[in-house]
Amino acid sequence: MEDQKIIGVDLGGTSIKFAILTMEGEIQQRWSQQTNILDEGSHIIPDIIESINHHLALYDMKPEQFAGIGMGTPGSVDRHNGTVIGAFNLNWKQMVYPKRDIEAGTHIPFYIDNDANVAALGERWEGAGDNQDDVTFVTLGTGIGGGIIADGRLLHGVSGSAGEIGHVTIDPNGYLCTCGKHGCLETVASATGVVRVARDMAEEYAGDAKLKVMLDDGEEISSKIVFDLAKEGDQLATAVVDRVSNYLGLALANIGNTLNPAFIVIGGGVSAAGDFLLDKTRKTFEANVFPNVRENTKLRLATLGNEAGVIGAASLVLENNKD
Repeated sequence: MEDQKIIGVDLGGTSIKFAILTMEGEIQQRWSQQTNILDEGSHIIPDIIESINHHLALYDMKPEQFAGIGMGTPGSVDRHNGTVIGAFNLNWKQMVYPKRDIEAGTHIPFYIDNDANVAALGERWEGAGDNQDDVTFVTLGTGIGGGIIADGRLLHGVSGSAGEIGHVTIDPNGYLCTCGKHGCLETVASATGVVRVARDMAEEYAGDAKLKVMLDDGEEISSKIVFDLAKEGDQLATAVVDRVSNYLGLALANIGNTLNPAFIVIGGGVSAAGDFLLDKTRKTFEANVFPNVRENTKLRLATLGNEAGVIGAASLVLENNKD
């Protein structure tokens, strides 16, 4: 098995990323294509099969040279049966059977998991997780996702919902979340959450900060604009970032106290704010964790960017060949 390769597939609503890797996690070939979500997403699996077979022929490689294909996908994943349901950004409204179809189409063993879990595996294996046995990954994007690796194993929970860090409650009287409850971390620390906090705080703000002027003028803002203005010293933007970082630090402190991982790795678009966000979050985190956790659990920024998905997907093959 040592000489074999692995294929990683990162399936998203706009693009599908592919990579051929060594068993040690080194990317040797990579390519991508647009995701065709027309006709209830019925073209997606055939497109993946065709693309893999085309590239194996291009590189003069055979199915038996591969230990497996791993894929990360949105939606609710049944890992054992290899099915996905409810991946609405792929237009998959009904049950889809990636494992059955891709194994039949490529003659290579296939493994699948949720995209946030897969990104966690990628960061743990080749990124900021330093291949530690205990790593928690939090992705701050349009929403907030997460993945938990404990004792070297990805945690799924009884119904696959372990790692739903975006739905940790940080304010029971807070904003209504898309999940139906109030005060989820996602409502204040995701990209859309930061903007929501900024709009609300601007209504109460009496100064002449640039962020206040932009919002009063009806300009569209983003979390990046808020963080950029805060870095420039804008008073309202700074207050927004302080509030967001406080919520995030509290949530991560609770995770740290519960799991005591070596690292809590922060990724996703909002994490592009870098050390500015990390330093503010760390202050609240360290003020709210158990002393032993403070010494041994560290916050880190993700390092793999867009490659986390394909690397983590590939590592599903290794995960499933343990023992």
